[in-house]
Amino acid sequence: MNFTTRHTRFLIAAAILLVGVILLGFAVVAGWTQAMDLRISTGLVLQVGKSDPLFIALMQGVSWIGGGIPRWIIVIALSALVWHWCGPRCAVALAGASLLSNLASSLLKLGFGVSRPDLIPHLDHQTSFSYPSGHATSAAVVYLMLAWLVPPRWRRAAWSLAGVMIVLNGVSRMMLGVHWASDIVGGTMLGAAFALLGAVYARRETPAG
Repeated sequence: MNFTTRHTRFLIAAAILLVGVILLGFAVVAGWTQAMDLRISTGLVLQVGKSDPLFIALMQGVSWIGGGIPRWIIVIALSALVWHWCGPRCAVALAGASLLSNLASSLLKLGFGVSRPDLIPHLDHQTSFSYPSGHATSAAVVYLMLAWLVPPRWRRAAWSLAGVMIVLNGVSRMMLGVHWASDIVGGTMLGAAFALLGAVYARRETPAG
């Protein structure tokens, strides 16, 4: 597959994912995902006094790494690494995709205005709306971009890391009672779309697997 064809496919895939995020958001607002979300969350949520406190602390730690100041420390550190590996354009791609995807997530939260789950007292303090998940968005864009931009000899390990971090991040948010499954799916699609756009901007052939 040549350079132009690969990037055209990346752009088409990103557009499809972005449309999917919007359509899923409307489905959430319409209540079409409510039964599924409730079923999944009821099976996953942790409760103080009933769940292992060490496991709750672990999920809180996973969630803490994926948001706020720790998130941006990771982005800065990884941007410095990819600068070393493939130059400043790659670093700008990773940092820019991370920043823009989180801005998009915040705007979509305001636009859809989906309330947070209320099954249990939240095990992580949150004040924003729920859809799409900013944590899931960040995990997808950061670790997928890293997998595309690392040197080829480390790419398989980077893809494995991406999968683990995306899944752990999403599951932790549901277990802490602050996100529905639909929020995680929407956030992951949003982050993946911006990762694809970032990979195109970096202007290098980065196999998607």
